[in-house]
Amino acid sequence: MIDKTDMEIRAIKDARRFLAEALTELGLMAPFHDRSAAEIDRIIEACIDGFQESIRRQSEEGTRSDELNDPIPF
Repeated sequence: MIDKTDMEIRAIKDARRFLAEALTELGLMAPFHDRSAAEIDRIIEACIDGFQESIRRQSEEGTRSDELNDPIPF
């Protein structure tokens, strides 16, 4: 992410708690315990970037679920 907005900065910060919960549930928190906030944010940003890139690529390819390609029922 380049030149994040204030809202994006806050959202990444807020996402740290969800990441910590998932890591704890999976028993993976120990390797991340001593990481800095900036390092954790980098991981979160990588996930966001990968997710957004996939959505963009799928949109450009016209890839949609079969559910969305059903004929209009009226």
